[in-house]
Amino acid sequence: MQQSLSTLLDVERLDSNLYRSRAHVENYRKVLFGGQVLGQALMAAARTVEDRLPHSLHAYFLRPGSSEMPVIYDVDPIRDGGSFTTRRVVARQNGKAIFNMSCSFQIAEPGFDHQAEMPTDGIVPPEELKNTQQLAEEAGMNGAASNQRRYMVDFRPIDPMSYFDAEVREPRCMFWFRVDGQLSDDPIEHRSALCYASDMALLGTSLQPHKISLFDPHLMPASLDHAMWFHREFRADEWLLYVTDSPSASGARGYCRGQIFTRDGRLVASTTQEGLIRQIKG
Repeated sequence: MQQSLSTLLDVERLDSNLYRSRAHVENYRKVLFGGQVLGQALMAAARTVEDRLPHSLHAYFLRPGSSEMPVIYDVDPIRDGGSFTTRRVVARQNGKAIFNMSCSFQIAEPGFDHQAEMPTDGIVPPEELKNTQQLAEEAGMNGAASNQRRYMVDFRPIDPMSYFDAEVREPRCMFWFRVDGQLSDDPIEHRSALCYASDMALLGTSLQPHKISLFDPHLMPASLDHAMWFHREFRADEWLLYVTDSPSASGARGYCRGQIFTRDGRLVASTTQEGLIRQIKG
């Protein structure tokens, strides 16, 4: 039976400020999916904070993680202020750091409010689109890359061909997505789930102006860093629109940005990521 995303994101407390993953998901290249480490790290940090929600995080992926052993999350309680709380998390395997993250939590308080508008041109409802599992099957993909179900997120590209093919396109993508199944009402779980899902397909946007796919065997892709800001409340088990673009690629790195909207047009989160997009010779 397939595990739930709630189970995947849960972390076990080992000691004060020390946590361990209970489960894992591999990416199609047989290493830990970066979104998993991102989501679990936020969950571990949140376990050390009371009555405050995360509003931003900045992370670096230092080494590939192995799916054959747990990840240890060491939380450093840097600061507990009157309005903001800061945590640093280092994820380790075999005694070596594979990831680090700084994140900030804030009390709920009112303030000024404005947002960017959600795109409307060309938007197709998610019910009319195929998800990445169906697209992989139709494309005749074999091996691990064809098994999109293991991510436990229903991802539906508005341009179905943009996900797997290698045609030249503008560096801009739009996806509907939601977590499979139903999450609890805990807002931390939804923010950790959004961290997890936000790492999916973001880097691929930087490849669209080039005649190559993220799944090409002659490409070495990897997330290098990831930043995220949470603006408004949402549920990750309801449909969200992910709008991504890539202003630049150079030096074997692609730079990408993302905005995440609810179905009724509220901007709930923003992301940025730089990733390795190195071509392998031979």
